[in-house]
Amino acid sequence: MAELVLLANAGATLFMAGVIWFVQIVHYPLMGSVGRTHFVSYAESHSRLTSYVVGPPMLVEAATAALLLVIRPAEISFLAALAGAALVAAIWLSTAFLQVPRHEAFGRGYDRREHGALVATNWIRTLAWTLRGLLVLGMVWLTIR
Repeated sequence: MAELVLLANAGATLFMAGVIWFVQIVHYPLMGSVGRTHFVSYAESHSRLTSYVVGPPMLVEAATAALLLVIRPAEISFLAALAGAALVAAIWLSTAFLQVPRHEAFGRGYDRREHGALVATNWIRTLAWTLRGLLVLGMVWLTIR
């Protein structure tokens, strides 16, 4: 059971690490090219459709990160599981307090400052998911070797 929890955690984390790098390098920067005429419609569709892609893996990642604090392979230390859970918390807090408010502001129209702040603050999630990806790969490696 512990190995299954780790595998689900690794899958969700690595999926989200890939998504966040695409978002950070391609998707968010290109938002400024949409144009003012269609931006509100674009922003609303973006938020709705993105939630379908990232919602399930984020929930799986959070649930399995919490489970790893209690149920984990013998090779994985509590500190490693705690570091993983702390990174998940940082990602969720950044999402709730930094990125979501900027997406909500886009519902009123394009704002260059909000766009710049979105791209800048999203580096928090990009780095946290990258660190989580490396951490879970290390956990998987320790478990399978």
